[in-house]
Amino acid sequence: MGGKKIRIGALISGGGTNLQAIIDACVQNKIDARIVFVGTDNPDAKGLARAEKANIPTFVTDYSSIIKEYGENPDAAILPEGFELADIMQKQFLISQDTEPEKLKAFFETRAIAERSLLDAMNQYPFDLLVLAGFMRNLTPYFIDEINDEPGRYRIMNIHPALLPAFPGTDGYGDTLRYGCRVGGCTVHFIDYGEDSGPIIGQKSFPISDTDTKESVIRKGLHLEWQLYPESIQKFAEGRLSVVEKNYDLGNSKSFSRKIVVCS
Repeated sequence: MGGKKIRIGALISGGGTNLQAIIDACVQNKIDARIVFVGTDNPDAKGLARAEKANIPTFVTDYSSIIKEYGENPDAAILPEGFELADIMQKQFLISQDTEPEKLKAFFETRAIAERSLLDAMNQYPFDLLVLAGFMRNLTPYFIDEINDEPGRYRIMNIHPALLPAFPGTDGYGDTLRYGCRVGGCTVHFIDYGEDSGPIIGQKSFPISDTDTKESVIRKGLHLEWQLYPESIQKFAEGRLSVVEKNYDLGNSKSFSRKIVVCS
């Protein structure tokens, strides 16, 4: 440790336990980083108090109010400059293209309005890496492209409560337990245009016994999350992470390619 400190921005929606783990790791010099802002979509997010206690600037973009206002009068919505629905639709794989067109339009337009508000607040605090620490909103290509402003440069990191690619979505630990898995875990990955589908940076696992409950599985997982996230951020801070396209020969003239994270 002891290298140049990178600037981290964080987005939360709830209690902010992963945020606290990152704050603590910064204070203890376990990662070469400092947090320059904490933003949220939820005015009641308890994690805001953690940031304020650490003297970190905070802001709120109230997604629920923005979505409600749009629903009351969609025709009056002011979309952000540079937002192109056709471009977003071509890139995204968050939502099935078979979804009713008006629902797709409403989803991506409301999110773009909210995301522009997020971006305007974030722009007050220059940052090198954005970490999602329990941020419960899917990010659209509009937002992602604003952050990942150089080709191949990934700057949004997320932690997920399952061993991806298994069990994407909001209840990874619950899904793991209900499926009957004997091993659970957590994943840190870069964000791409899908849901929990971006290149994987790191994972940690734990055993699941016959006596485990959802609550005990969550406790085991959180303990590992608080280790894995700072470790992954430190690798980014050291410039050790790169995303490359890897081709896999499946035999019988079949092949597959995907983007993976290489750690030097």
